[in-house]
Amino acid sequence: AEMGKPELESFLTSLAVQRNVSASTQTQALSALLFLYKDVLELEFPWLDEVTRAKKPARLPTVLTADEVKLLFQYLDDPLMDLVVRLLYGTGMRLLECLRLRMKDVEFTRREIVVREGKGNKDRVTMLPDSLADRLRAQMEFVKGQHAQDLAVNRGEVWLPDALAAKYPNAPKALAWQYVFPAAGFSVDPRSGAVRRHHVDDKRVQRAVKRAAERAELVKLVTPHTLRHSFATHLLEAGYDIRTVQELLGHSDVST
Repeated sequence: AEMGKPELESFLTSLAVQRNVSASTQTQALSALLFLYKDVLELEFPWLDEVTRAKKPARLPTVLTADEVKLLFQYLDDPLMDLVVRLLYGTGMRLLECLRLRMKDVEFTRREIVVREGKGNKDRVTMLPDSLADRLRAQMEFVKGQHAQDLAVNRGEVWLPDALAAKYPNAPKALAWQYVFPAAGFSVDPRSGAVRRHHVDDKRVQRAVKRAAERAELVKLVTPHTLRHSFATHLLEAGYDIRTVQELLGHSDVST
């Protein structure tokens, strides 16, 4: 029997309506059909405009109370992880935005942090809390000394996007472009073979947050991203207008 446009639409709709599958399962089924048609049967896949889509569940993000945030901080026993996690909460940055932070993008005088190429490849400015300024300055002084030692042994190069590296050939070894949170050791770039100091591994932060939440006996599911949601919620509760919070988070849609 042939399986044309009506049969495909009927099958995909039945997944959502009769079998009540998740949106991701329905999308997987569509991807499998696309592969079957294009790569196996070598047929043109019909345009499907009569498919009932499975609904994505609307899930509210986990938000910690101010007391729960303080409790979480108490159980972060690694000083570097403590600084990173406090910065996530105090700035609203995403985890990788924080770990990819470069030395040149911290502005102590104006108490600002420039987040480069955030989600959607957009730059934005967020706040640098007064309470973290001295500790962040000390971390950057450490990086300055470490970078000088790296240069002394003919290292000290950091990864830059290809276009930037081509435009500024000396930038990879410049202090301004070094990560604020560099890794403890060097690693080999699998693409170029260059030996560089990458930023701290995001899994290290995730493990630290999970361990602290368990030790604090928090019943909520806590991840580094929970701190971003908590940052936004606590600002709104403190009277900040929603547009300001939206800009600090880098959201293009106020509803998110």
